[in-house]
Amino acid sequence: MRKTADRIRHAISFELIGLALVAPLGALAFGMPIADIGVVGVAGATLATAWNYIYNLGFDRVMQRLTGSTQKSVAIRVLHAVMFEVGLLLALLPMIAWYLGISLTQALMMDVSFALFYMVYAFAFNWAYDRVFPLPDWQPAAQASQS
Repeated sequence: MRKTADRIRHAISFELIGLALVAPLGALAFGMPIADIGVVGVAGATLATAWNYIYNLGFDRVMQRLTGSTQKSVAIRVLHAVMFEVGLLLALLPMIAWYLGISLTQALMMDVSFALFYMVYAFAFNWAYDRVFPLPDWQPAAQASQS
């Protein structure tokens, strides 16, 4: 299982890279000032960073208990990303509507768009992160799959 320092590195790098991508893309896609999307992005990233740490720790503990490992298949990675984004979507919806002065329906459409972006991004980021920073207990499985 990952150590606290590794989880912190993971969460911060995930959010910084995500913000660098989502602020300009969101401003362009929704025709809003980049500053407004940036504020929503920073507030969302702050909440998401805390959620990321808590969620991933809980997810890994459940995986460890159920399977004896934290190694994730593609199906588990998809489930992991979807569950993360649904929880975050529910938390962010009221804040987006309030800050941008838009209806809940508009905020839902925006939030779903961000969630879809982040779901794909989370899948790719986490897969890449696991390749760059593999855990020691993954070595035998990784070597076997390369043979």
